[in-house]
Amino acid sequence: MTTHLPVADTRTVRKYVGTLARRHPRMLYGALALHVAAAVAGLAAPRLLGGLVESVEQGTTTDHVDTIIGLLAVFLVAQTVLTRFARYLSQVLGEQVLAELREDFVDNTLALPVGVVEDAGSGDLLTRTSRDVDQLGWSVRMALPEWTIAVVTAVLTFVAAITVGWWVALPCLLGVPPLVIGLRWYLKRAKDGYLRESATYSQINATLTETVEGARTVEALGLGERRVRASDDDIHKSYLAERYTLYLRTVFFPNMEIAYLIPTVATLLFGGYLYTQGQVSLGAVTAATLYVQMLIDPVDRIVSILDELQLGAASLARLLGVAQVPDDREVSGREPTGEQIAADDVRFSYVEGRDVLHGVDLDVGVGERIAMVGPSGAGKSTLGRLLAGIHPPRTGSVTVGGVGLTELPLDDLRGHVALVTQEHHVFVGSVRENLVLARPGSSDDQVREALDAVDALDWVEALPEGLDTEVGSGGRAVTAAQAQQIALARLVLADPHTLVLDEATSLIDPRAARHLERSLAAVLEGRTVIAIAHRLFSAHDADRVAVVEDGRIAELGSHDELVEAGGSYAALWDSWHGRSST
Repeated sequence: MTTHLPVADTRTVRKYVGTLARRHPRMLYGALALHVAAAVAGLAAPRLLGGLVESVEQGTTTDHVDTIIGLLAVFLVAQTVLTRFARYLSQVLGEQVLAELREDFVDNTLALPVGVVEDAGSGDLLTRTSRDVDQLGWSVRMALPEWTIAVVTAVLTFVAAITVGWWVALPCLLGVPPLVIGLRWYLKRAKDGYLRESATYSQINATLTETVEGARTVEALGLGERRVRASDDDIHKSYLAERYTLYLRTVFFPNMEIAYLIPTVATLLFGGYLYTQGQVSLGAVTAATLYVQMLIDPVDRIVSILDELQLGAASLARLLGVAQVPDDREVSGREPTGEQIAADDVRFSYVEGRDVLHGVDLDVGVGERIAMVGPSGAGKSTLGRLLAGIHPPRTGSVTVGGVGLTELPLDDLRGHVALVTQEHHVFVGSVRENLVLARPGSSDDQVREALDAVDALDWVEALPEGLDTEVGSGGRAVTAAQAQQIALARLVLADPHTLVLDEATSLIDPRAARHLERSLAAVLEGRTVIAIAHRLFSAHDADRVAVVEDGRIAELGSHDELVEAGGSYAALWDSWHGRSST
C-alpha cells in the first residue's frame, strides 16, 4: 500500500526559517536597513505635498513651489536607488537560503530508508523535488522580499500618518476588524487546503508513473481503461482541491478590498469634518489622506503575497517532512567480530498483521555461496533485503559477526554486505564518475581493474572518450548489459565482503547472463554470495540451495542432496531442466 511521506508542522517550519535567518545575520539586517531607508524616503512626499497645499492656501511663491518639486524629485531618486539595492540584497540572500534548503533536502532525501522510499512510491517524492521546490523557489526569491518591503512600508506609513495627528488613527482602525476577521478565516483554512492540493498532485504523479513504468503489463492485461479511470479520479480530486482553494481566495480578496477602502473614505470624511470645525489644517487633511491612501498598496501586497507565502509554507512543510521520517537504524556502536551472516527466527511484514516471512533461520558461512530459489511471491526478495540490511526484521535478528545489520551505520554496513538488484541505474556523467561513486578518490588504474574484472574494459576503452565519455540521460546510450556491468564494477570498487544478488541477471539476455556470471566468478572468489535466482543453473553451482516457500525455508542443502531428496527443489530442477533442453 502506497503511503505519503510526513509533512512538518508549523512549529518546525518556523524553527527552520529562524535557523536559516541566523546563518546570514549581516545580509538579513542589511537588507532590512535598506528597506527601511527606502520606505522613509518614500514617506516624504505626502508631508511635502500637504505643506505645499497649505502654503498655496495661505499664499506662496513660484520659488517655494519649485523647491518643493525639487525635494520631491530628490526623495524619489533616493527611494528608487535604495529600493534597487534592497531588492538586490534580498534576492541574493534568497538565493543563498534556497541553495542551503535544497542541499538540506537532498541530504535528507538521500538519508531516507530504502523501505520508506518504496512504500511512499515515486509520485510523492517526485512532486516534492519538482513542484514543491519550484514553488518554494518563487516564494524565497520574489514573494518573501516583496512581502518584507510591504510590511516595512506599511508600518512606517502608518507611523507617519499618526504623526500628522492622533485623529488619523481612528479611520485606520475602522479597517482593522474586516481585515482581521478575513485573515483569521483565511489562514485557518489555507494551509490545509494547499497541503491537500499538493497531495493530489503527488497522487497524479504516482498514478502516471506507475502506468508508464508498467505500460507493457497494462497493455498485456488490458488494463488501459482502468488506468485511465484511475487518472480521471485523481484529476477530479485535484480539481476539487483546487476549487476549494479558489473558493478561499474569492471570499478573502473581496473582503480585503472593502477593508482597504474604509480607512481612506473615513479619513476624508472625518478630516473634512475636523477642518470645518477649525481643529486641523487643510494641509494636515491632505497629508493624512495621502498617507492612508499610501497604506492601501503595501497592505494589499501583504495580503496578496500572503497567499503565495501560504503556498511556499506548505511546500516548505512538505520538504522538511522528509527529515521527519524515523530512521530504521539504531546504531549500537558495536563492531562485528567476523563476516558470518546469520538470520535467527526472522519474521517480517510490510503491512501490520500480515507477515511475509515466518520464523526464518539461516546461517551463511564465510565465503559460502547460497542460492535462494522458489516460486514468485514466496518471500525470496524480502529475505534477501533483510540479509542485506535494507529492512529490519519485525522479530528475530539478522546479524553480521554477531552485530545486527541495522545496528551498523550505512557506510560500515556496505563494507560488509551489499545488495545487487535487477535495476542498474546509470547516472548522468562520465563512466569514471559513475564508478567512483562507490569509492571516491579511486585512481584510473583501480577503475580499469574494476571494469576488467567484470569484462567491461574493452567496450569502455572503445568509447570515443574512454572513461571520460558522458553516459546517462542526454549522454551516450548504453545497453542493459553494459549498465549492469557498470553497476557490478561499482561493487568491485566498493569491495563488500558479502553480496546479495537479487535476480541480478534475470532481465538480461540468457547468453549475456551466462557470460556475466562466468566473468563474475573470479570477482566473487573469496566473498560470501547469496543469489536469488530465476534460472537454476546458478543454483546448480552454489554450495547450498535454500528453497523458499510461503515465507519459510522449506529445504536447505546442496544441489545434489536436494535433487536426491525428491522434494520441491527436485521438481523445480526437473521442470527447468526439461524446458532448457527443448
